[in-house]
Amino acid sequence: MSLTAGSRPDGTRPPAAVEEPTAAVTTAAAKERMPRRAGRAGKVPWRIRLRRDRALILMTLPVILLLLLFNYIPLLGNVVAFQDYDPYVSSNGVTAIFHSPWVGVQQFSRMLGDPLFWSAAKNTLVLFVLQLVLFFPVPVALALLVNSVVRPRVRAVAQAIMYLPHFFSWVLVVTVFQQIFGGAGIIAQTLENHGWGGFDLMTDASLFKYLVTAQAVWKDAGWGIIVFLAALAAVSTDLYEAAAMDGAGRWRRMWHVTLPALRPVIALLLVLRVGDALSVGFEQFLLQRDAVGAGASEVLDTYVWNMGIQNGDFSYAAAVGLVKGAIGVCLVLGANKFAHLLGEQGVYQK
Repeated sequence: MSLTAGSRPDGTRPPAAVEEPTAAVTTAAAKERMPRRAGRAGKVPWRIRLRRDRALILMTLPVILLLLLFNYIPLLGNVVAFQDYDPYVSSNGVTAIFHSPWVGVQQFSRMLGDPLFWSAAKNTLVLFVLQLVLFFPVPVALALLVNSVVRPRVRAVAQAIMYLPHFFSWVLVVTVFQQIFGGAGIIAQTLENHGWGGFDLMTDASLFKYLVTAQAVWKDAGWGIIVFLAALAAVSTDLYEAAAMDGAGRWRRMWHVTLPALRPVIALLLVLRVGDALSVGFEQFLLQRDAVGAGASEVLDTYVWNMGIQNGDFSYAAAVGLVKGAIGVCLVLGANKFAHLLGEQGVYQK
């Protein structure tokens, strides 16, 4: 008996093989069974997100209200920079805005021709560079030093000692420096007892910028290590152990493990610090203004205060403050773009 192709010995044909569905067919069928969502694929509608995150939104609502009340609504008052604002032209200062004459960019032209403004701007930029070079690296170094302490109790005591000056007011900080570096301070009395009189660092205008930088370092450097210590706590100990097994010493572990872990935080804080370049301080300089003179201690913040509050020239002070804020925004955007070029996230993502 002859067998036909594909037949069994008993003459019957085997059942046809079931063809497996292809990946494209399976994906298409799955998409048909999935519920369709409004909007673009993968994007959750805002109503669903609002209902899902309502607890977090309620928690942030007080902060948002505070920001609106004290940070954003007052920005509307910057219109006086384009006016010759007179708070006494009406019954209150708010309605006086609607009755004050408009002068265009006259206040800004006056600012560009004011030598006192340029002197304050120069002092501000010099102090910013000094604080960026001398102050910014100190918290990083202190964080590395504290992180290397093995005993938890010693580390806790060191952190508490470094945190403490942050809670001192600038009045107390200036007083402490006066008692040490002033004309009647400890150093001056010691030198006078040995025949070296005339020491008074607190009234030396040529060294004032270094003095205020030292005050800022002593007051806030310890507080600045908190962010860096938090970043170091997230570094896995396996990386240090692997580097040690490869023969890396303490310095090489710090260079190849610790500092790369701190680089995103350093970039973020550096961007924020650059954006705050024109705000080097107010109370600190105002307290020491009489000791060294306005030529050495006048910065943009004190200049705005003197022109606006002391002299009552509100429109001109608002113009200076508006320019200062606009330059700060540009510096933040520029520094953040530079951080992106270096491969860091910065303040916000690309």
